[in-house]
Amino acid sequence: MYAGAYAQTDTATLGAGCFWCVEAVFQQLNGVLKVSSGYSGGSVANPTYEQVSEKNTGHAEVIQVVYDPSIITFDELLEVFWQTHDPTTPNRQGNDVGPQYRSAIFYHNQEQKEKAEYYKEQLNRSGSWNSPVITEIAPYKNFYIAEDYHQNYYLNNGTQPYCYFVIRPKMEKFEKAFKDKLKRTNQVQTRNK
Repeated sequence: MYAGAYAQTDTATLGAGCFWCVEAVFQQLNGVLKVSSGYSGGSVANPTYEQVSEKNTGHAEVIQVVYDPSIITFDELLEVFWQTHDPTTPNRQGNDVGPQYRSAIFYHNQEQKEKAEYYKEQLNRSGSWNSPVITEIAPYKNFYIAEDYHQNYYLNNGTQPYCYFVIRPKMEKFEKAFKDKLKRTNQVQTRNK
Protein backbone atom coordinates (compact mmCIF):
# COMPACT_ATOMS: atom_id res chain seq x y z
CA MET A 1 0.00 0.00 0.00
CA TYR A 2 2.99 2.33 -0.04
CA ALA A 3 4.53 4.39 -2.81
CA GLY A 4 5.71 1.43 -4.91
CA ALA A 5 2.18 0.06 -5.28
CA TYR A 6 0.87 3.19 -7.03
CA ALA A 7 1.57 4.57 -10.49
CA GLN A 8 2.30 8.10 -9.27
CA THR A 9 3.01 9.55 -5.87
CA ASP A 10 4.25 12.87 -4.58
CA THR A 11 5.87 13.99 -1.33
CA ALA A 12 5.21 16.92 0.99
CA THR A 13 7.27 17.92 4.03
CA LEU A 14 5.38 19.99 6.60
CA GLY A 15 6.04 21.34 10.08
CA ALA A 16 3.11 22.46 12.23
CA GLY A 17 4.19 21.93 15.82
CA CYS A 18 4.67 18.61 17.57
CA PHE A 19 4.96 15.94 14.90
CA TRP A 20 2.82 13.57 16.97
CA CYS A 21 -0.19 15.84 16.39
CA VAL A 22 0.54 16.56 12.75
CA GLU A 23 1.16 12.89 11.94
CA ALA A 24 -2.14 11.89 13.55
CA VAL A 25 -4.07 14.35 11.37
CA PHE A 26 -2.46 13.55 8.03
CA GLN A 27 -2.63 9.78 8.53
CA GLN A 28 -6.42 10.07 8.37
CA LEU A 29 -6.59 11.68 4.92
CA ASN A 30 -7.80 9.67 1.95
CA GLY A 31 -5.00 9.56 -0.63
CA VAL A 32 -2.22 9.79 1.95
CA LEU A 33 -0.20 6.60 1.63
CA LYS A 34 2.47 7.07 4.27
CA VAL A 35 3.33 9.60 6.97
CA SER A 36 6.71 9.64 8.70
CA SER A 37 7.73 11.86 11.59
CA GLY A 38 11.16 13.41 11.46
CA TYR A 39 13.34 16.49 11.28
CA SER A 40 14.05 18.95 8.48
CA GLY A 41 15.46 22.42 7.96
CA GLY A 42 18.50 22.11 10.19
CA SER A 43 22.26 22.00 9.89
CA VAL A 44 23.14 18.79 11.76
CA ALA A 45 23.14 15.45 9.95
CA ASN A 46 21.10 12.64 11.52
CA PRO A 47 19.95 14.58 14.59
CA THR A 48 18.38 12.85 17.56
CA TYR A 49 15.21 13.98 19.29
CA GLU A 50 17.31 15.14 22.24
CA GLN A 51 19.55 17.26 19.99
CA VAL A 52 16.59 18.87 18.25
CA SER A 53 14.93 19.51 21.63
CA GLU A 54 18.04 21.40 22.76
CA LYS A 55 17.05 23.98 20.11
CA ASN A 56 20.47 24.42 18.50
CA THR A 57 20.35 22.19 15.39
CA GLY A 58 17.96 24.40 13.41
CA HIS A 59 15.59 21.53 12.68
CA ALA A 60 11.82 21.63 12.79
CA GLU A 61 9.75 18.65 13.80
CA VAL A 62 8.05 17.71 10.54
CA ILE A 63 6.08 15.03 8.83
CA GLN A 64 6.91 13.68 5.44
CA VAL A 65 3.76 12.74 3.54
CA VAL A 66 3.72 10.38 0.56
CA TYR A 67 0.43 10.83 -1.24
CA ASP A 68 -1.44 9.97 -4.42
CA PRO A 69 -2.11 13.29 -6.21
CA SER A 70 -4.96 11.70 -8.17
CA ILE A 71 -6.84 11.31 -4.86
CA ILE A 72 -5.62 14.26 -2.79
CA THR A 73 -3.83 17.31 -4.15
CA PHE A 74 -1.05 19.42 -2.66
CA ASP A 75 -3.61 22.25 -2.45
CA GLU A 76 -5.83 20.06 -0.25
CA LEU A 77 -2.87 19.12 1.94
CA LEU A 78 -2.14 22.83 2.37
CA GLU A 79 -5.76 23.49 3.32
CA VAL A 80 -5.54 20.89 6.08
CA PHE A 81 -2.10 22.13 7.10
CA TRP A 82 -3.19 25.74 7.61
CA GLN A 83 -6.48 24.87 9.31
CA THR A 84 -5.05 22.44 11.87
CA HIS A 85 -2.42 24.66 13.51
CA ASP A 86 -1.75 28.32 14.23
CA PRO A 87 0.60 29.58 11.49
CA THR A 88 0.91 33.02 13.13
CA THR A 89 2.90 32.12 16.23
CA PRO A 90 6.67 32.03 15.84
CA ASN A 91 8.24 28.89 17.28
CA ARG A 92 5.16 27.83 19.19
CA GLN A 93 2.08 25.62 19.00
CA GLY A 94 0.06 25.63 22.20
CA ASN A 95 2.32 24.71 25.10
CA ASP A 96 5.06 23.42 22.78
CA VAL A 97 7.64 26.20 22.52
CA GLY A 98 10.88 26.34 20.55
CA PRO A 99 12.16 26.65 16.98
CA GLN A 100 11.53 22.94 16.41
CA TYR A 101 7.78 23.66 16.62
CA ARG A 102 7.74 26.35 13.93
CA SER A 103 5.26 26.41 11.08
CA ALA A 104 7.14 25.38 7.94
CA ILE A 105 6.68 24.07 4.42
CA PHE A 106 9.77 22.54 2.87
CA TYR A 107 8.87 22.51 -0.81
CA HIS A 108 10.08 19.74 -3.13
CA ASN A 109 9.58 21.59 -6.43
CA GLN A 110 8.73 24.97 -7.93
CA GLU A 111 5.00 24.19 -8.08
CA GLN A 112 4.87 23.45 -4.33
CA LYS A 113 6.79 26.67 -3.63
CA GLU A 114 4.44 28.78 -5.74
CA LYS A 115 1.31 27.24 -4.22
CA ALA A 116 2.59 27.62 -0.65
CA GLU A 117 3.52 31.27 -1.24
CA TYR A 118 0.23 31.98 -3.01
CA TYR A 119 -1.93 30.52 -0.23
CA LYS A 120 0.12 32.19 2.49
CA GLU A 121 -0.38 35.53 0.74
CA GLN A 122 -4.11 34.87 0.32
CA LEU A 123 -4.47 34.00 3.99
CA ASN A 124 -2.73 37.23 4.98
CA ARG A 125 -4.93 39.27 2.63
CA SER A 126 -8.13 37.60 3.80
CA GLY A 127 -7.71 38.55 7.45
CA SER A 128 -8.50 34.96 8.45
CA TRP A 129 -6.02 35.35 11.29
CA ASN A 130 -5.64 38.28 13.70
CA SER A 131 -1.88 38.21 13.11
CA PRO A 132 0.17 37.64 9.95
CA VAL A 133 0.84 34.08 8.79
CA ILE A 134 4.58 33.58 9.36
CA THR A 135 4.95 30.05 8.00
CA GLU A 136 8.49 29.44 6.78
CA ILE A 137 8.56 28.41 3.11
CA ALA A 138 11.97 26.96 2.28
CA PRO A 139 13.48 24.50 -0.18
CA TYR A 140 13.54 20.87 0.91
CA LYS A 141 17.11 19.77 1.56
CA ASN A 142 16.83 16.66 3.68
CA PHE A 143 14.62 14.69 5.97
CA TYR A 144 15.87 12.65 8.91
CA ILE A 145 13.35 10.15 10.16
CA ALA A 146 12.70 10.35 13.90
CA GLU A 147 13.29 7.48 16.28
CA ASP A 148 10.92 4.50 16.01
CA TYR A 149 8.94 5.38 19.13
CA HIS A 150 7.83 8.65 17.46
CA GLN A 151 6.26 6.88 14.48
CA ASN A 152 2.49 6.29 14.66
CA TYR A 153 2.61 7.86 18.10
CA TYR A 154 -1.06 8.69 18.51
CA LEU A 155 -2.20 5.36 17.07
CA ASN A 156 0.11 3.48 19.46
CA ASN A 157 -0.29 5.69 22.56
CA GLY A 158 -3.81 7.12 22.42
CA THR A 159 -4.40 6.77 26.16
CA GLN A 160 -1.25 8.65 27.18
CA PRO A 161 -2.07 12.05 28.77
CA TYR A 162 -0.55 14.12 25.93
CA CYS A 163 -2.50 12.14 23.36
CA TYR A 164 -5.72 12.23 25.34
CA PHE A 165 -5.67 15.91 26.33
CA VAL A 166 -3.83 17.53 23.39
CA ILE A 167 -4.09 15.35 20.28
CA ARG A 168 -7.57 13.87 20.77
CA PRO A 169 -9.44 17.22 20.87
CA LYS A 170 -7.49 18.36 17.80
CA MET A 171 -8.43 15.13 16.03
CA GLU A 172 -12.12 15.51 16.87
CA LYS A 173 -12.13 19.06 15.49
CA PHE A 174 -10.22 17.95 12.38
CA GLU A 175 -12.55 15.00 11.71
CA LYS A 176 -15.61 17.28 11.82
CA ALA A 177 -14.06 19.89 9.53
CA PHE A 178 -12.64 17.45 6.98
CA LYS A 179 -15.03 14.48 7.15
CA ASP A 180 -15.28 14.39 3.35
CA LYS A 181 -11.49 13.90 3.06
CA LEU A 182 -11.09 11.06 5.58
CA LYS A 183 -10.23 7.50 4.71
CA ARG A 184 -13.41 5.42 4.75
CA THR A 185 -12.28 3.19 7.61
CA ASN A 186 -11.82 6.32 9.72
CA GLN A 187 -15.30 7.58 8.88
CA VAL A 188 -16.72 4.31 10.19
CA GLN A 189 -14.58 4.50 13.34
CA THR A 190 -15.68 8.08 13.96
CA ARG A 191 -19.37 7.15 13.68
CA ASN A 192 -18.92 4.26 16.11
CA LYS A 193 -17.43 6.42 18.89
